[in-house]
Amino acid sequence: MKLAATHDIAAPRATVWEALLTDEVLKACLPGCQELSGNPEDGFEATVLQKIGPVKATFKGHVTLSDMEEPSALTLSGEGKGGAAGFARGAARVTLEEISEGTRLGYEVEVEVGGKLAQLGSRMIHGVAHKLSDQFFTRFKEVVEGPSETDEAGAEPEGADPAEDAPKGKGWLGRLMTRKAEAE
Repeated sequence: MKLAATHDIAAPRATVWEALLTDEVLKACLPGCQELSGNPEDGFEATVLQKIGPVKATFKGHVTLSDMEEPSALTLSGEGKGGAAGFARGAARVTLEEISEGTRLGYEVEVEVGGKLAQLGSRMIHGVAHKLSDQFFTRFKEVVEGPSETDEAGAEPEGADPAEDAPKGKGWLGRLMTRKAEAE
């Protein structure tokens, strides 16, 4: 199955590129991710818990980055095995384009599933794959952009606690990038 979409992110393309290569950012954005380690050169190992229809499984997998054209495009390829539930493998071509509002992130994903997962039917699998990819890129956008200080009317969002949002967003990503630079 194939999926494609775009997301506009209010951040410079270099910031979006760096976030795509950072394991902490990827872990924070990947739905159901329990563990993620590695680096862009060697790839990332991940453990993800997912419920797809009646099938709930822990998938262990490996993701590699290739065809890297800094800072405009890369390919993420991976495979995860969920024991008796089956497997999922796929690749996503991610492109980054500068726009006046920041960066347009586009992606084209091709996914293949096998085992019990394949028995659920292509309609259900397509729906879940679309939902999971949308959750990942929506969360990625939130992490890179940071929390909005106000809503469109200029008021604090109802029930918002600025202290809760402090470790996320630009401050969180900025501190992460600063720590990474200091470590090098």
